[in-house]
Amino acid sequence: MSAEVETMFYTREKPWNGLGTQVMEAPSSREALRLAGLDWRVVQRPVLTSDGIPVPGFKANLREKDSHVLGVVTDRYKVVQNEDAFAFTDSLLGEGITYETAGSLRGGRRTWLLARLPERYIISGDEVTPYLVFMNSHDGTGGIKAAMTPVRVVCMNTLNLALSTAKRSWSANHVGDIKGKLEDAKDTILYAEVYMKELGKAIDDLNARKLSDRQVYEYIDALFPLVENSNPVQRKNLMRMKEEVKTRFYEAPDLRHVEKNAWRFVNAVSDFATHSKPLRERAGYKESLFARTVDGNAMLDKAYALMKAA
Repeated sequence: MSAEVETMFYTREKPWNGLGTQVMEAPSSREALRLAGLDWRVVQRPVLTSDGIPVPGFKANLREKDSHVLGVVTDRYKVVQNEDAFAFTDSLLGEGITYETAGSLRGGRRTWLLARLPERYIISGDEVTPYLVFMNSHDGTGGIKAAMTPVRVVCMNTLNLALSTAKRSWSANHVGDIKGKLEDAKDTILYAEVYMKELGKAIDDLNARKLSDRQVYEYIDALFPLVENSNPVQRKNLMRMKEEVKTRFYEAPDLRHVEKNAWRFVNAVSDFATHSKPLRERAGYKESLFARTVDGNAMLDKAYALMKAA
């Protein structure tokens, strides 16, 4: 992961492998930009051959402060500066927003910020805090992404359920009217009250769906189906994951007050998806885990779909 993270700051607990500048309080956007090492701009320059001949239709994105090449893009590509990302978040969320972490990945090619919203929600007796994640790329390999992600405070599990009644994420590519696209985001998804209200309804519904022990086992089997012609190692790994989810369902301290129901099952899967260590810790897996706060987690979505049909 050290090869992935270029600069970053974090508040309180160390994220990923503890790189970056630690601060005790979440800073303002101006401070966050500086502490994260994101106080630089991207400029575009013509792409030339070794003989100095211009290459039509392409430009190079450079970090202005050190002329570091971030990527080669088409001439339709519109830059979203780091400061614009923070300004967008400030204007979208208004007063009371605090930044938890932000930084640069892969030599500045990708950047992110994570902001904690000021509102607090109590859902089924649990405190749930909404966060905003904003991710951007300067190398042409990805677009602009933003998502509202609720976190169950007692265990720091993400609850980014794919609700059919409310959107929580938005994305756009780096072409066309960028300012207009950013304005569209305000009108489409990032209203925490809407998503949190619908999340509360979904959780109430999950709480009403009781589960027997037999059903719990069956749903865990459905979550981790045995692949045809799997080898002994694959079967062993599958059993390990099943047992871990089962343990989290029956023994997690934060779930002792929750009845045996669909809400408890979703929490156990979320706990597994959020905190379980991978069978093999490949380079970049923690970045991928963080990215799921934007894109969603397929395992959690599958668990939620199973429980809605319970």
